Amino acid sequence: MAEIIGVVERLWRYPVKSTGGERLHSVEVDERGLAGDRLYAVRDGAGKFGSGKNTRRFRRMDGLLRLGSRLGSRLDAPELLDPLGSPVADPDSFLRAYLQREDVELAREDEISHFDQLPVSVLTTATLDWVRRAVPSAIVDERRFRPNILLRTPPGTAPFVEDTWFGHEGGVKAGVRLAFVRSSERCAMTGTAQPGLPHAPEILKAVAQAHDNRLDALAEVSRPGRLRVGDVLSLG
Repeated sequence: MAEIIGVVERLWRYPVKSTGGERLHSVEVDERGLAGDRLYAVRDGAGKFGSGKNTRRFRRMDGLLRLGSRLGSRLDAPELLDPLGSPVADPDSFLRAYLQREDVELAREDEISHFDQLPVSVLTTATLDWVRRAVPSAIVDERRFRPNILLRTPPGTAPFVEDTWFGHEGGVKAGVRLAFVRSSERCAMTGTAQPGLPHAPEILKAVAQAHDNRLDALAEVSRPGRLRVGDVLSLG
């Protein structure tokens, strides 16, 4: 028998990697993830993508999280928003001036994925509420952790309940199904300042001490479909 694990409270898409996202009422989900999620990124002359860290694929570019992005229904070129939330007319020119780099441009994903790990991130209110209690000095909401789905869990649900989903599938009736694999490994971006959320490095420290720097459930899409705020998500 399927077990109800929560109700979709908010949906988030991040059209340009490492920028602020957009809240959605509903979204199509395909094998790649939420339609349009991280479909674009800031790319430098070496082919690396702007991020909060340096890796083989990513280059740290401070300030991206202060920007926003949103997409039209056709998933064509995204709208880039400045730190005040206003659209910029020429994203490439704006990014070069804002980042003080002449080799950056807004690029659509091609053969190299823009995702850090897996395509869909689910975070529960039980875990988010734990973070608020653990770090009362910080302003905490889900934007710190950049999930695609914030799931409202039943009263009394234990924090980090997401860990119990790994190796199982969950989904909505006659809709999308997700195969839960593992949790995200968190980095300094959890405490990085963004509009409405000041710098708070104590958040990452709390998650590291309590849960080995891991938080959320990452999933692959096992059945495409539509996802809506208010959908009931069941496991099994």
